[in-house]
Amino acid sequence: MKKIFIGMAFALLFIPKSFSQGNTEYTGGFKINFNEDGSKYLRMIAWGQFWVQYNDNAPEDESNINLSVRRARLLTFTQLNKKFLVLSHYGLNSLNGNNLSATGKGDSSQLFYHAFWGEWQVAKNFYAGTGLHYWNGISRLNNSSTLNFMTLDNNRQSWAVLGLSDQFARHLGVYIKGRLGRLQYRVSFNEAITNTLDAANDPTPNGRAVYRGRELLGSADAGKVFQGYFDYQFLDEESNFLPYKVGTYLGSKRVFNVGAGFFTHKNGVVVMDGSGSLEGEDVNIFAVDAFYDTPLGEDGSAITAYAVFQNNDYGRNFSLGPYGTGNMVYGHVGYLIPSAPDNSRIQPYLSYQTRTIDAIDDNATRLGLGINLFMTGHHSKLTLEYANSKVGTGNSNGVVTLQAQIYL
Repeated sequence: MKKIFIGMAFALLFIPKSFSQGNTEYTGGFKINFNEDGSKYLRMIAWGQFWVQYNDNAPEDESNINLSVRRARLLTFTQLNKKFLVLSHYGLNSLNGNNLSATGKGDSSQLFYHAFWGEWQVAKNFYAGTGLHYWNGISRLNNSSTLNFMTLDNNRQSWAVLGLSDQFARHLGVYIKGRLGRLQYRVSFNEAITNTLDAANDPTPNGRAVYRGRELLGSADAGKVFQGYFDYQFLDEESNFLPYKVGTYLGSKRVFNVGAGFFTHKNGVVVMDGSGSLEGEDVNIFAVDAFYDTPLGEDGSAITAYAVFQNNDYGRNFSLGPYGTGNMVYGHVGYLIPSAPDNSRIQPYLSYQTRTIDAIDDNATRLGLGINLFMTGHHSKLTLEYANSKVGTGNSNGVVTLQAQIYL
């Protein structure tokens, strides 16, 4: 596996610069204007991420190498008046040999709405919206864009309630957003879902909490969630027109933000006492984070760095896949090697996560080593990453992933 990783890394490093298309070819994407000044428009963004993965810990009867479509998405938004906006986002995720269907009619082959919301401007720098939205709380990574990650993908535990209280990281509810000077904020009040990823597990006497509060206790007691995220922007100010936080600006901005966020779901989980009686426990998640992205002089080099501390309280001894009651520390750093903007650009990076899991009284860790090759910025890039993860005293798992991304 190490030989494969080294070979792929050299292949990325020595792709000639003539292969670059040049960032200047991308001039704002596909936009249909309905008036001369462009204030009435329809904007469309399409993107795909394609994976080849090598897993050194695959079962004997399964292939070590697998191909997949990680994401296939289309996002549109339109304004016919600056006072309101409508956005739709649909697509599919993680299509692979195991979930393809013979006639393309299987669940995993179908497009679905990731988001659909409407938004109104209430006052200057103050907006309100409603629908299936992505104006999340907790941290920057819980609001991240999948178009411009610095790492191969998002830190999975940062999408902290995906499939537990929301539909694929989006809630159905109402939100407000805006800015007060250099402080940006987003706060939302939402419906929790009934059919959670924990639906197959029943509460047991004195056992772990089960994320089925709305289903088992009812929507009156466990049906709503409240969340928010606030970040103070010390240097260049980022746009909050859309909710998606940028992973790396490739030296095009000077950004230093410090943020804090929360998520709370009253009676979100259910526990059972020794006599078989059910009661609810609140889910509370809190995080503080910092993001730094800046050029390093005039030679095209840049640094991107991020760190977050997140406290996860899902109730008594909760543990389900990537979720678990305990604390998490995560960080990543990347260095953009000097180069002219219109050339192919290379960015090696490192990421590391450690988290405590109360249910097993032990830790989980994940180390990521990767490299990006930007041929036209994020619009055409290759990413190669080796990740090694371990939970408690179990065996470590090493995975090499090569991703090709295109977005327009």
